[in-house]
Amino acid sequence: MKAFLVGGAVRDTLLGLPVLERDWVVVGETPESMVAKGFRLVGRDFPVFLHPDTREEYALARTERKTAPGYRGFVVHAAPDVTLEQDLARRDLTINAMAMTGDGRLIDPYGGARDLAEKVLRHVSPAFTEDPVRLLRVARFAARLAPRGFRVAEETMRLMRRMVEAGEVDALVPERVFAELAKALAEPAPGAFFEVLRDCGALARLFPEIDRLFGVPQPAEHHPEIDAGLHSLLVLAQAARLSPDPRVRFAALTHDLGKGLTPPASWPHHHGHEKAGLSALHGLCDRLKAPNDFRRLAERVMRYHGLCHRALTLRAATVVDLLQRLDALHRAEELDAFLLACEADAKGRLGYENRPYPQGAWMRKARQAALAVPVEPLLAQGHRGGDLGRALRLARIAAVRALPRP
Repeated sequence: MKAFLVGGAVRDTLLGLPVLERDWVVVGETPESMVAKGFRLVGRDFPVFLHPDTREEYALARTERKTAPGYRGFVVHAAPDVTLEQDLARRDLTINAMAMTGDGRLIDPYGGARDLAEKVLRHVSPAFTEDPVRLLRVARFAARLAPRGFRVAEETMRLMRRMVEAGEVDALVPERVFAELAKALAEPAPGAFFEVLRDCGALARLFPEIDRLFGVPQPAEHHPEIDAGLHSLLVLAQAARLSPDPRVRFAALTHDLGKGLTPPASWPHHHGHEKAGLSALHGLCDRLKAPNDFRRLAERVMRYHGLCHRALTLRAATVVDLLQRLDALHRAEELDAFLLACEADAKGRLGYENRPYPQGAWMRKARQAALAVPVEPLLAQGHRGGDLGRALRLARIAAVRALPRP
């Protein structure tokens, strides 16, 4: 059987990165001959099989022909006469269109190794434009490889712009957009994902709530970077530095969406942007069908990041009420995620990157003090029901008030 290692496994091997999964292309076989060899058929849209021992995926070499707009309008042809080079030609980027034999010999008909060396993300052929998902994938690979100095080839960027102008990205379903977004948020440089989308014009079509932040000014005394869009990407970069959690990164990215709705006559100030941005956030999450945990954290960060920044000067009652609104008294991880996103916001400004954020430690101490208040004495005093809740709140406020302020 002629089987070749393909795609990401070859790319990551050449980059010296860990290979997390290995995919194979098989040439000269049929579904019947694969099953006869002990492989189990699992593919629905085209023939994909699981190896009987390694459980790795083996796909029959195939070609694809565009028949309708969007990313679902393809006819797949998988047959013994399809060559390895034809299979590789249908792939998105040259760095993903390489194969390797079982003994390690590289097969590189489209210059992927050269583009790896030159740190270029380049399309394999004009067929790139047939699948709008590829636009998102290029942006996601930029988020992964930007720290290594990779860039999108200008000719590929031109193709992507034409795809946007032709309305191809409008055919993407929300679930697929969010799936690529979530993957991009988990990459080392997630901001590159949005930079590439903005460069090709897709950001305004897919994430208009984020796109309209660019060009919106902020007060220079608090935001030396001035631009609200740039600030959002700086905050995202800080969130990536602080946490691998894509929920934290999403909340950091979207915390200032309200600034994109401020009337220009009010610029550079954005009073009430925390509340104003909720409609934009809900619209974004509804459209992309974002999971509830993403939505919940993003909403809390949007509503309360300003309060968190002022935590050291807040009244003890306000601190206790904030902890309750964040569900922090029941779930420590909710508070940690919130504080990381707020810290990213504080540091996501030019020249602020390495400033300490004592508010985080203070809020954690306040939570510990509030939770340390015993309930038994209050019960012994006869407090019950709603009266018990009020008495417990007052006791917690007193405990927080007794803490030394930094």
